[in-house]
Amino acid sequence: MFTVDGIRKFHSWTHSCLTGTLDHLSTISASDYSAEVPGFGFPTLREQVIHIFNCEGFWIHSIQGLTYQDRKPSDCPTVADARLLATEVRNQTLTYLSGLTDQQLSRNTELRFPDGDSAVRTPALILHHVLTHAFHHKGQIVAMCRVLRHPAPYTDLIEFN
Repeated sequence: MFTVDGIRKFHSWTHSCLTGTLDHLSTISASDYSAEVPGFGFPTLREQVIHIFNCEGFWIHSIQGLTYQDRKPSDCPTVADARLLATEVRNQTLTYLSGLTDQQLSRNTELRFPDGDSAVRTPALILHHVLTHAFHHKGQIVAMCRVLRHPAPYTDLIEFN
C-alpha cells in the first residue's frame, strides 16, 4: 500500500531534482533556452519544462474533478517564469495531498476529462505517473543541454533520505 507520507517524500525529491535542473537552465542564454533541438517531442528546453509542470497541474486538478488551464511557452518565457509555475503546481499537489488519507490514496477514483472521456485510477497511480513523467522529461532536458553545449551537472536523486 502507498502512503501519503511516502508520496510526499517522492514528490519533494522530484521537485528538488527539477529545481537543480532549473538552476542549470538559468545559466543558459535565452536564445538557447528557446532554441529548437531536432529529435525531441517538445523541441525546446522551455517547452519541455513547461510540459513537466503542466502535466502535474493537469493530473492533480483532474483527480479532484477540476479543470486545468495549460500554460503556453509564451506564458512562461523565462526560467524565472517556469520557477513560478513549478511553485504553483507543487503547492497545489501538496495541498491536495494534505487532504488525503493513506486509504484514499489507494482507492479507485473516477476521472472525467475535458474531452468527455473518463477513466478509473487511484490517486497513487496518478501521482506515480506525474513524478516518473517529470524524470523522463528531465532526462530529455539534460540530453538537449548536451546538444546545445551546456552539459548539465548531475540532476538525479543524489543523497535523499
